[in-house]
Amino acid sequence: MSTLSIKDLHVSVDTDQGAKEILRGVDLVIKEGEIHAIMGPNGSGKSTLAYSIAGHPKYHVTQGSVTLDGAEVLDMTVDERARAGLFLAMQYPVEIPGVTVTNFLRTAKTAIDGEAPAIRGWITSIRESMTNLRMEPSFAERNVNEGFSGGEKKRNEILQLELLQPRFAILDETDSGLDVDALKIVAEGVNRAKDKTALGIMLITHYTRILRYIKPDFVHVFVAGRIAEQGGPELADRLENEGYDRFLPVGASESTD
Repeated sequence: MSTLSIKDLHVSVDTDQGAKEILRGVDLVIKEGEIHAIMGPNGSGKSTLAYSIAGHPKYHVTQGSVTLDGAEVLDMTVDERARAGLFLAMQYPVEIPGVTVTNFLRTAKTAIDGEAPAIRGWITSIRESMTNLRMEPSFAERNVNEGFSGGEKKRNEILQLELLQPRFAILDETDSGLDVDALKIVAEGVNRAKDKTALGIMLITHYTRILRYIKPDFVHVFVAGRIAEQGGPELADRLENEGYDRFLPVGASESTD
């Protein structure tokens, strides 16, 4: 069984005032087929965790480890992490002018698998996934995310997830900016990907609405760069009712991630 293991992870970022520690000792284990919801107030370190695992150069790991089936992820380049089976769906997907969705997907799949997918079957898979995600066929020939609405960008992220078939997916606020219909479509895509490949999922979110469609096995509350509480799906319901105030010092206010 594949396992993504995070141990005593400390991460800092550079600021005008010097290095600022964001993560202060995170421990988390995700096994294949499990869904872990990461919740917490703004500025608690949720997105920092996501981008540190993915290898964003802005974030400096000062202590701890991230291993995938025993292999140290932190020693890998960004592309090596992707080939090892890690996938990041970004909160704000970037545009890639001059690269069509079809070419991007085929190039990525070739890099991950070490060989190009057969054309006929690959095109069929793309069309099927786009139909399920209710994406117009014309999107296949458009440049990646260029001119896409927020919801279209999120569907395109899940299209990549379905076709690239990673072992572990980190979904960074995939629900942000989605209306009810788009949320259901995106959630269905995530569930399909999980059902096909026993995908392990780290789902970062502020709200419980996406958890109505993507059912978590575990919920972890992030506060001030650490996991302050964890439990089952019932913890998300409690957060919905009570908010995060009980985790914050008296008089403290939320900041931005």
